[in-house]
Amino acid sequence: MSDTLVEVKNLKQYFPVRSGFKTIPLKAVDDVSFTVDRGETLGLVGESGCGKTTVGRTILRLYEPTGGEIRYNGELVTDRNITAMRKQMQMVFQDPYSSLDPRMTVEDIIGEPLDVHHLCSNRKERREKILELMSYVGLNAEHARRYAHEFSGGQRQRIGIARALAVDPKFIVCDEPVSALDVSIQAQVINMFEQLQEKLGVAYLFIAHDLLVVHHISRRIAVMYLGKIVEVAESDELNEHPVHPYTESLLSAVPIPDPDVTRARKRILLEGDVPSPLNMPTGCAFRTRCRFATEQCANECPALTDRGGGHFVACWNK
Repeated sequence: MSDTLVEVKNLKQYFPVRSGFKTIPLKAVDDVSFTVDRGETLGLVGESGCGKTTVGRTILRLYEPTGGEIRYNGELVTDRNITAMRKQMQMVFQDPYSSLDPRMTVEDIIGEPLDVHHLCSNRKERREKILELMSYVGLNAEHARRYAHEFSGGQRQRIGIARALAVDPKFIVCDEPVSALDVSIQAQVINMFEQLQEKLGVAYLFIAHDLLVVHHISRRIAVMYLGKIVEVAESDELNEHPVHPYTESLLSAVPIPDPDVTRARKRILLEGDVPSPLNMPTGCAFRTRCRFATEQCANECPALTDRGGGHFVACWNK
């Protein structure tokens, strides 16, 4: 059996946008490819608006992909089999305040996937399964009858995680699951994700913009810029030896709690603004802000190439 659990190949997600009298495509995700192995965490990072969330939602076909293909366990994911696939692939949403139905109790929220997929034969079995899931994420049985508004942000996110785990998935898209939480709560939720992975063998696509969090939880990291992946490498390798100029700039902005190290580091500031995805520059999308840009960068978009040891980079000059 192959180690690859999820394979994304040449994925494209364009949204039609009305401009005057014509409709033009907004290229949110443009020719993205990567794999996620069984039981591993792949971190997906990049600045806001680069297409990270769209990648996660398109993999689960919450958005209909414009092009490319997604395979789960070697099987092509299509409209015909996505309902069955959802028992294997789930999502934890970014905002725990809007992703839970305020009219449903915790028991009903977590139990809804069990009902949809007919996984319990009677109410007693359903109740036991819900309480087991709540114990996984650190919630007590007494919480089952409460409503979402009675909980803190961290507890709400735990409810969302328990809901995702209800159908015993092997792959979960985690869409910035800690960005709306306090820093002290973030650490608890991150540790819980790691414990669940160790216990259940689940694989994560962990979407975030906090490089310290992603480095901590991920085995590999993919860096996105304007709908394209520009660098993929092992977590430690990417942090210690970044190659793409955009990755170098991101890492130079990560705060380090050591004043001596901070003073010795040189911050790499990017010039100019992020181009609009409605009016993308020719060639490499990053060239308008890159200090290494050449005429080749303007004429041709670089492909993601292996630089050795599983370190992939899309750049002509690095």
